[in-house]
Amino acid sequence: MKLRRLIAPALAAVLALSACGSSDSDAASSDSGWSYTSGSGEVVTLDKKPERIIASAAEAAGLLQYGIKPVGIYLAQDLELEPGLTQEAVKGIPIVGKEWGKIDAEKVAELNPDLIVADWWPPQEAYQGFEEGADEASIKVGERYPVIGANQEGSLLEVVEWYEGFAKSLGVDVDAEKYAAGKERFEDAKDAFQKAVEAKPGLSALAVAPGADLLYVAVPKYSTSLTDFKTWGLDVIDPDSPKADFPYWEYLSWEKADKYQPDLLLVDDRGYESTIDVAEKQPTWNDIKAAEARVYTPWPGFWVHTYDAYADQLEQLTQAVEKADPDLA
Repeated sequence: MKLRRLIAPALAAVLALSACGSSDSDAASSDSGWSYTSGSGEVVTLDKKPERIIASAAEAAGLLQYGIKPVGIYLAQDLELEPGLTQEAVKGIPIVGKEWGKIDAEKVAELNPDLIVADWWPPQEAYQGFEEGADEASIKVGERYPVIGANQEGSLLEVVEWYEGFAKSLGVDVDAEKYAAGKERFEDAKDAFQKAVEAKPGLSALAVAPGADLLYVAVPKYSTSLTDFKTWGLDVIDPDSPKADFPYWEYLSWEKADKYQPDLLLVDDRGYESTIDVAEKQPTWNDIKAAEARVYTPWPGFWVHTYDAYADQLEQLTQAVEKADPDLA
C-alpha cells in the first residue's frame, strides 16, 4: 500500500498501513446473484457467489479464518514481514505480487478471479494495492475485476465484523462453535483491556513507527485499532501536524523525537524487533521518557482482520497498560 511505499526507504528492513456493516441487510445471496456492501459504500453485485477470489495479504487472513481459500494472493512485502500470514497458511496459493503496487497482471488473468478482496483507504479513495503510485498494470487489474473490502477508517472491530459478514454472505456458518470461540475470546480481551485502562487514569500513549531517518507518529483517526483503543478509554495522543498529503502520520526528524511525551509507547509491530533495533540506535530515542524507561509494546499496524488476532493484540496491550506508570511523563 502507499503507506509502505512511502515509509519503506526509511524503515528498510523494518516495515514492508468503519467497515460497512456486516448485517444481513448489507449482503444478499441467492441462485440469481450475490451482493455485498464494500467499505467504499458501493454495493458490489455479481451474477453468482464469488468462488475465485484474489486477496491482498492481510485481507487474505480475514478470509482464511473462515475457510475461504483465495486462488491468489498479492503482497506488499516479503511474506515473512506480513503479520497474520504464514508460509503454511498460504501453502499452495499462487503469489501474484511480492511488492507494493506491483501485481502480475498476466498471472491474475490466468487465475480468472470473480472478485478481488482488498481494503478501502478513504484518504486515498482507493483499494489496497491500487492507490496512486502503483504500476499502471496493477491499476488496470483493479479496473478489470470487481474489488471489495472493509473500510480502513473507523473501527478495527468493524473491519473484523465486515469479514465475518462477508463470509456469511458466501454461506459460511459464522456462528459455528469454531468461530464463536474466537469471538468470545475477543470480547473477554476487550473487557480486560477496558478494566486495565480504567485502573490507570491519566495514562497516555503514543503510536509510532521508528525509521532510520524519521520517527513516524500515527494519527489515531486514520488507524482503526487506535480509534478503538481511544473509544475504549485509552488516551492515545493525536499528533498536531500530520503530513498534509498523507494524513496517516506526522513525520518527525529524530532531532524532534521528544516532541510528545507519553507514558507508554506503542510501536508498529510490522517487523517489531527490527523496528526497536532501529529506534535504539538513535541517540534521541531516549529523549522520550517512555523509551528511556523501556516502556513500549507492539501496536498492530493496519493488519488485523480476525477476532483471534485482535484478541492477541489486546491481551498484549493490556499487560503493557497494567505495568505502565501514568505519572511517567
